[in-house]
Amino acid sequence: MQQRIIAVCDRKIAAKGPEVGLSFYAFFANRNDDPELLMEAAEWWIRTHQLDHFEKAVRIRAMVSAEAASG
Repeated sequence: MQQRIIAVCDRKIAAKGPEVGLSFYAFFANRNDDPELLMEAAEWWIRTHQLDHFEKAVRIRAMVSAEAASG
């Protein structure tokens, strides 16, 4: 999942610039794509980090990259 998030963030930033925002839904083709993984992403986004619905892609990429590097 971490690689998917980083790749999506990279694509969005390349297409729309560093100010682009996204929600955790951006990492899925649709909400039924992988419901368990969607709920895991929602838990990480909402409960663990208490992020707003839309966050800057650069911030999400940095958070995920830091987590991947640490463990």
